[in-house]
Amino acid sequence: MANKRIPILITAIGGGGHGDQILKAIRLADKKRYFIVGADADEFCPNSSLVDEFVTLPLANQANYMDELLLVCKRFAIKALFHGCEPELKKFSIERKRIEELGVLLPINPSTLIDICMNKERTNQLLSDLGFESPRYLRAKTRDDLKQIDWFPVVVKPSVGGGGSANAFIAQNEAELLALADYLGLELVADNFIIQEYVGTPEDEYTVGVLHDLDGNYINSIAVRRMLSGQLNVRTSVSNRTGRSDLGNTLVISSGVSHGFVGRFSEVTEQCRAIAKAIGAKGPINIQCRFVNGKVKVFEINPRFSGTTSLRAMVGYNEPDILIRKHLFGEAIEQDFSYREAMILRGLTEYEVRS
Repeated sequence: MANKRIPILITAIGGGGHGDQILKAIRLADKKRYFIVGADADEFCPNSSLVDEFVTLPLANQANYMDELLLVCKRFAIKALFHGCEPELKKFSIERKRIEELGVLLPINPSTLIDICMNKERTNQLLSDLGFESPRYLRAKTRDDLKQIDWFPVVVKPSVGGGGSANAFIAQNEAELLALADYLGLELVADNFIIQEYVGTPEDEYTVGVLHDLDGNYINSIAVRRMLSGQLNVRTSVSNRTGRSDLGNTLVISSGVSHGFVGRFSEVTEQCRAIAKAIGAKGPINIQCRFVNGKVKVFEINPRFSGTTSLRAMVGYNEPDILIRKHLFGEAIEQDFSYREAMILRGLTEYEVRS
């Protein structure tokens, strides 16, 4: 095995999400280690030129998706499979047995944890039950429920899904919240949205990675202190009209494209490490939070590789590579191994796919 490249499959490599990030991280690993098969639903995927073999797959919600995926795994004798989007994470979690029966390493967390973390209401409840601080939240059923909220400003966002802060809104007072409920439709808000307290300032927002191996053994942690400025990194930005100076001059919801200062940030990562252990992580966990008065305030947990996976790999913290080395090569990985700290910024890259 050590004398030839290991065939691995990364799906959804062209969507600008974590599939793209995993691909970039793997390409930063030892070039002689991996034969990369990349997949996407779009035949004009911009990253198709960055892999050894490119294949198209149906969307994860299509009936033939799993059969086509397993055919690709067999065709290339795939040894490790990485999902590149959340619909595929759900599918892999459900079909775990079929995938692993082919002898494929599937570096995902336990299905129960995936189900909880992909529901923001259940995540908040779990954190509360375990004694961790998180923003206040409410699932409103009626307009009277909305009128009970007295902890403005709030963020109204989908309880399930909503990657990259899609469909997330800020309400600074009751009038704005009621107007937002009218705009979205109260029934839609009640069934699909969670209302969460807005906490902290944009300068203290972190995306934190805590990595365990697939047996639940802690390996390491890392954080990106986000720089929230510009259209690429900000989903929503409004002037703070609440009179609360502790929240800063501007209320901001970040996008799924993060950049900034990458480092250990021990005061943040140690608290997130305790959270990841308590919830039973077995694989990559990504915690979105703000650091308020010495406490981590978690507003969501992604039970998967992060949208900052490549940034982490650039400083020597390569999570996909680590899990393959640990579970396929049997390599001993040093706990809390050292890595560099740096400021890493992102932009846009153009590709000529066909001429």
